[in-house]
Amino acid sequence: MKGVIARIAPAARIIDITHGIPARSIVAGAIALKQSWHYFPKPTIFLAVVDPGVGTARLPIAIETRAGARFVGPDNGILWPAANDAGIARMVELRAPKYRLKSVSSTFHGRDIFAPAAAWLWSGTPLKSLGPSIAQMTQLAIPTPIRRGETLEGAVIYTDGFGNLVTNLDRETIDNFAASFHPARLLVRIGDGAAMEIVKAYGDAPSDAALATLGSFELLEIAIRDGSAASFFKSDAGAPVTVMLSK
Repeated sequence: MKGVIARIAPAARIIDITHGIPARSIVAGAIALKQSWHYFPKPTIFLAVVDPGVGTARLPIAIETRAGARFVGPDNGILWPAANDAGIARMVELRAPKYRLKSVSSTFHGRDIFAPAAAWLWSGTPLKSLGPSIAQMTQLAIPTPIRRGETLEGAVIYTDGFGNLVTNLDRETIDNFAASFHPARLLVRIGDGAAMEIVKAYGDAPSDAALATLGSFELLEIAIRDGSAASFFKSDAGAPVTVMLSK
């Protein structure tokens, strides 16, 4: 993909956001993109590929936003949170043969369709030249935490490269929950496991201890200090997580 971009737009600067997204985890890719895009200059083009449906009927798309950022990738939900955050102005299907490689594989659209489109956009090609306009895109559905009395119920949504279990429980939701019982000391439990405290940093827990903390994406993570929570708890996406009051 970088070679294709370099051939079309040799002066383009390429910055890797991450190659650490778990295989096939559209949710993890979408969260990383949403949390990252606003740190970059306004006209940045974001190329995001987590594409388990490559070669199927899902569309290849490009998006212009009111904030200035442009997004290129598969229409499987990965672009939705970031593009919606930036304010969608126009979307097209990447269909024009001139702006893709001559031979398009059914298993590597990142190289054959998305990378060329991003490079041509960087070179000044108008979005409308890349293909016909589309009115809708796939919206990513991330489960919403549920409050039940003195508990807040969420779930693991993906496992990161360190084995930390990232949940759908965000800082704002947890803070609002805690404010209802102020002063409150909160504990976290995954499945039927033992409760653990929410600490400010991984290093605040003893080595090999289980902990919960709010990570850089402002999402609650369950971790093992210097270890893998995924292995320790034998858990992955979908595992139930509960925030509760300490009594």
